[in-house]
Amino acid sequence: SLSRRRSLASARRAGSGTAVEPAAAGPDVTLFTARSTFPAFNGWKMTILLEELQAAGKFGPDGFEVRELDLDKREQKESWFLAINPNGRIPALVDHRAGGYALFESGAIMTYLADVYGDGFLLPLDRAARYDVLQWLFFQCAGVGPIQGQAHAFLRYVPEPVPYAEERFRNETRRLYEVLEGRLQRATYVGGDEYSIADIALYPWIAYHPWAGQDITDLPALRRWVGLV
Repeated sequence: SLSRRRSLASARRAGSGTAVEPAAAGPDVTLFTARSTFPAFNGWKMTILLEELQAAGKFGPDGFEVRELDLDKREQKESWFLAINPNGRIPALVDHRAGGYALFESGAIMTYLADVYGDGFLLPLDRAARYDVLQWLFFQCAGVGPIQGQAHAFLRYVPEPVPYAEERFRNETRRLYEVLEGRLQRATYVGGDEYSIADIALYPWIAYHPWAGQDITDLPALRRWVGLV
């Protein structure tokens, strides 16, 4: 992962104030993502978050596990996985500390991990600061991810050119990048003064901007942020 390593004191309590006990044996959580030679961005942001939490001492001695699904074999549509994520998509997570609690949707998983394991690390406890981060996390989940994903599809994968769709999603991706540029002209990180799950969620998409037909040389604040994260 391209995540930065930090040596922060480990927190021992979840956001509710209840002690978080280690799993009896094995990893604390299992992430289900895609086996791919090209980054699965929604899975990549999850592995960055897990590595950040582990580097900060938030997991037990066995850390976390990553299980890669073979999408070509449609493993994500098998009944055992649909019991974890009925939508049959990656990523999904099982929390073994919580008795095998399973959840899906990347934004929900990131918020859950930051709440339950972070306790103020990567997602502030202060209400205003917390929602500053969450709004930009949702900006990625509802904006940059779906729009840039369509740009990837029409620019790289469809068998025949579709000029309208190519232009539509390339231009909308650029508009979203300009929104980020404006934000980063006023803040060090996307969510504010501190590195957070919002930065983690956005980083894989922006790092691969050429794949979506984007040039960020004229977006200096966004370029600064990419180098920083």
